[in-house]
Amino acid sequence: MAFYTVDDDEFQAWAKEVQAKAANPTQLKTELQQSLKRVGVQAQRRVSNSTPVDTGNLRRGWNIDGPFISGAVISLQLYNGVEYAGFIENGHRTRGGGGWVPGRFMLRDSIEAISGELPLLLTPGFMSAMEGLL
Repeated sequence: MAFYTVDDDEFQAWAKEVQAKAANPTQLKTELQQSLKRVGVQAQRRVSNSTPVDTGNLRRGWNIDGPFISGAVISLQLYNGVEYAGFIENGHRTRGGGGWVPGRFMLRDSIEAISGELPLLLTPGFMSAMEGLL
């Protein structure tokens, strides 16, 4: 049972309209990469600023790679190669095991904040190209 039917002429007219508005795929990919780099830089800046400083080594350790586009998956990699970064992020036991130092959650909190700001961080060119597709 069909809940909604579409006349083929209506569909073809809609397809032509979308095709006319759609951006060049190469341009769309370029805009997407620029937008993702902008998101990555902002995420790295935010996590770096929220990282506690003792010697500055942990704060300087934040790096970003990407964007990586593979099929339908688009990703950035934000990481810290400092060996104790995970202990500061998630918390750790004290020496001797008598207590617990709570985590600072600088990465988790930064990613949550950036997720809420994504529409503001995407470039206008990418947004206009996407509007043509929707």
